[in-house]
Amino acid sequence: MNYYTLTFLILFIGVFPNFALADDSGVLSGRVVDRETSEPVAYAYLHIEELNRTITAHSDGTFQFSNLPADTYTLSVYRIGYQTLSQRLTITDDKTTEITISLKPTVLNSDALEVIGSAVHSESNLEHASKTISGTELRKDLGTTLASTLDEIPGFGSRSMGSAPSRPVIRGLGGKRLLILQDGEKTGDVSSQSADHAVTVDPMAAEKIEIARGPAALQYGANAIGGVINIVRNQIATVQPQHLHGTASLQGESVNMGAVAGLETSLPLGKHIALKLDGNMRSAQNINTPEGELKNSGILSTNNAMGLSYIQPWGHVGLASSMYLNTYGIPPDPNAGHPNGANIEMQKYQAEVGSEIVLENSVFKSIKADISYKNYYHREIESSGNIGTEFGMLTGNASIFTRHDELAFFDKGKIGLWAEAKNYAVQGARTPNSDSYSLSGYFIEAKDIGSLHLELGARFDYVNTIPAQKDPISQIGTIRERSFNALSSSVSIIYNLGKGFHTGTALMHSFRAPSQEELYSEGPHLASYSYEVGNPDLEPERGLGKELFLRYKTTTVRAELNLYHNSFDSYIYPRNTGSPSPRLPSLNIYQFIGVDAVFQGFEVSSQLQVLNSWALTGSVSYTHAHSKINNTNDSGWQPLPMIPPLQGTGSITYAEGDLRLGTKVHFAAKQSRTGEFETLTNEYIVFDLFTQYRFQSGNLLHTFSLNIENLFNTTYRNHLSRIKEITPEPGIGASLLYRVYF
Repeated sequence: MNYYTLTFLILFIGVFPNFALADDSGVLSGRVVDRETSEPVAYAYLHIEELNRTITAHSDGTFQFSNLPADTYTLSVYRIGYQTLSQRLTITDDKTTEITISLKPTVLNSDALEVIGSAVHSESNLEHASKTISGTELRKDLGTTLASTLDEIPGFGSRSMGSAPSRPVIRGLGGKRLLILQDGEKTGDVSSQSADHAVTVDPMAAEKIEIARGPAALQYGANAIGGVINIVRNQIATVQPQHLHGTASLQGESVNMGAVAGLETSLPLGKHIALKLDGNMRSAQNINTPEGELKNSGILSTNNAMGLSYIQPWGHVGLASSMYLNTYGIPPDPNAGHPNGANIEMQKYQAEVGSEIVLENSVFKSIKADISYKNYYHREIESSGNIGTEFGMLTGNASIFTRHDELAFFDKGKIGLWAEAKNYAVQGARTPNSDSYSLSGYFIEAKDIGSLHLELGARFDYVNTIPAQKDPISQIGTIRERSFNALSSSVSIIYNLGKGFHTGTALMHSFRAPSQEELYSEGPHLASYSYEVGNPDLEPERGLGKELFLRYKTTTVRAELNLYHNSFDSYIYPRNTGSPSPRLPSLNIYQFIGVDAVFQGFEVSSQLQVLNSWALTGSVSYTHAHSKINNTNDSGWQPLPMIPPLQGTGSITYAEGDLRLGTKVHFAAKQSRTGEFETLTNEYIVFDLFTQYRFQSGNLLHTFSLNIENLFNTTYRNHLSRIKEITPEPGIGASLLYRVYF
């Protein structure tokens, strides 16, 4: 941590010298039951928002929160197959509060889209998440990568380059405009840099996945106009478990002969210490497509972590460490540098310390502080065995924030500071090593005025990027130190129209400093089929996002319409110049440029319960994106590359008791609005089948999820795939996931 980080943290703590720690505690215990049958509901998730404490009900539906400071809290209860319930309750000193929670069964997805900033509460540190994926939905859609797991959400796409290197895209925005977090912290990898780089998060380890936009996203970055994806693992426990519990999982896939096994468990060590362990191993061979096997597309990875927490009425302090190892193949491209493909060996080691302190008799209710360190390295190995390019990055992050209740005009909010120090190195190219330092301060506030909910936030960022070698005669320009600073802001307004209708708008003004690779890259990148050339004169990217939405929600119908318009000044992306590199003529030059750009589109989604056991769902989304042409030979606007076409899904689901089954259709229109040197993709329709079944045996809850994808072995191509000219998407395949809760 550098001098500036320590200064900011000391100043932050010094602002609040009179905090008193909570020391008197009570207990909340009870039982979760089915409203219609009064039978216990096993393994429901219970979350106290103000303390960010989460537990899982036992097999008999009972639960207990210990060491709760005396106060009034919001308790939210989640269970697949039931409607989410939230209620206010008061805890008193040295007493046990007992309650019974009755959940109402529903055939609709209980984790459907929620109103941003509504009273629905998340189970982690992302407030007002606009989408939560967990339980049955997470198991049904669980894929090899994070992107494939999220691919069916309206507005989402998947930038891919084979099986492993796949990253989500939201509304045509990906890369550094889409933040991917794990337990609220950045992943510390280089997946946002290039299509061949994998995300260092395995969805098998996720308890749930959250997506947030608007003011809540400003806690994590100024450039999150595309949104924030948070993979919740709760590696540092916030609640003392009463006994050993966890999950064990096995998954197999036929399309690539893949298999994955995972184990997650928590247990108490004494009265105040909690230990959490999880790990998984994934293996897959080459993908089968309707046109044959996709060579060199296998994967072998493992993701393991351990966390230890000390828990008291005043909060908790804990530490965690994790290791992510991945070896995967990049398919060959006969026309772009490596006709036999390339292999990538990746590793990341992470250590973190986190603490949250609950305050008593104060406007400020808690202080949360986190420090993390990530050591990331990967190398790209050519078919000859030679190492082509190596990437290394050391990242240190520190953050601290406080939550408050009523303060001035606002009902609640948070104020925080965030800092990052990053060392970036590349071997095998002329890209100089460089350091980057970032400091940020932010606030996010909320206010309810009758039927109107207001949320706003602001964030100030300072970024300093320093190359190790300054070369004024470099071919890419004057390599020099660059500094950037700017204010980002966002506001969300939601109005309850009554009778299940809500309408609102969200505005976000974003800022993104050019990254180290965008400023200083120069050299071949064989695994991504490109010769990358940076631009040290790039200006920061500034965006203005606007969104209008209308939502309708009852116990049997849910529908939503979103309209959005995102405009950018100096939108930065690697433009394919169409010119071969003089050094490696088989690779085209990709030059980083900044242009004016506009992204606009819509999303429509709906769910309808028919009778008591049937549900119909559907969604359609479309993004139209173009950039301004700035050259002497032409003027006007042209399409941007890698933008998804009109696409959507539809499904029919039947649910009876613990059984759920159905069919789903995916469709996409032809994408003929292509960028320079980009090929078009044709329309397609693909059908899937799915079924889930769960049953309880003693103290164990068993769940099975079976998917059959691309039922008719349709040949189709994903427009966001970097290898769509080489091969279509995977053919017919079955995926079976078994998970047991104990």
